[in-house]
Amino acid sequence: MTDDPGPLDRSADARFALSRPPGAFGDDAPVARSPWRMLRTIAMTLITAAVIGLKYLAGLKTLAIPLLKFLPLLLKTGGTMVLSVMAYTLFWGWEFALGFVILLLIHECGHLLVARSLGLKVGAPVFIPFMGAFIALKDAPRNAWVEALVGIGGPLMGAVGALTCGLIGWYTGSPFWFALAYSGCLLNLFNLIPIGTLDGGRIVTALSPWLWLVGSLILGALLVLHPNLLLGVILILSLPRLWSLFRPATDAQRRYFEVTAGQRLAIGLLYIGLAGALAWGMAACQVAPPDDPSRL
Repeated sequence: MTDDPGPLDRSADARFALSRPPGAFGDDAPVARSPWRMLRTIAMTLITAAVIGLKYLAGLKTLAIPLLKFLPLLLKTGGTMVLSVMAYTLFWGWEFALGFVILLLIHECGHLLVARSLGLKVGAPVFIPFMGAFIALKDAPRNAWVEALVGIGGPLMGAVGALTCGLIGWYTGSPFWFALAYSGCLLNLFNLIPIGTLDGGRIVTALSPWLWLVGSLILGALLVLHPNLLLGVILILSLPRLWSLFRPATDAQRRYFEVTAGQRLAIGLLYIGLAGALAWGMAACQVAPPDDPSRL
């Protein structure tokens, strides 16, 4: 015997089935959704994503703006430094190349610091492989005294860097540091040659611009004894200043070279003393270090 409902019961079940919502009580029939509700959900999702993205970008902006300010410096100084290190590595190995480029940077920072302390605007150091490095003065020096101070700032700080390498060599006994110190002293001593485009040419403007003739003779002798493209380029670039010695000077030019006796004496003693210290440093770096560093 089965529990078969009667006709009245079956008709009641049918009415209930038609009246209940689709998907109720585990029914697998799909639920129809309003298209406006779907658009609202999508819009809210996009707005939330946009807000999160803007907050993220705001954080990046806070970090990126300072970096962008230093981007020209990174490209001019950092990029050219890397190129110089790579170029010198081909001949000297990366350790010496890196040390040499750092000594060049110290030299240029000397110019930079003195120029800025005197109120002159200067560009970032730029390195040129096998040509050294330079900084561009955006403001012309007011007179020969200012030009001399900016000129001697580089060799002065460069000498400190080179002699520091020498001291490290004496305490460690490492030939690497002696070689680096010798190269640094030679580099800065060469820059003291009193010829127009070198630091020495700027320094002697406070002594006498006629010393440029002495510098041209020294550079010419070096060019004969050691033919070198760089020496020839320096000599050619110095010709305009040499030529200016034989032209009538204007009142502005005469005022430019007006230097007090005290200033002339100060720059002269500093110039000669620095050249002597660098020459001594070159000689000292060729002497074997003591076995016991405590004897220093």
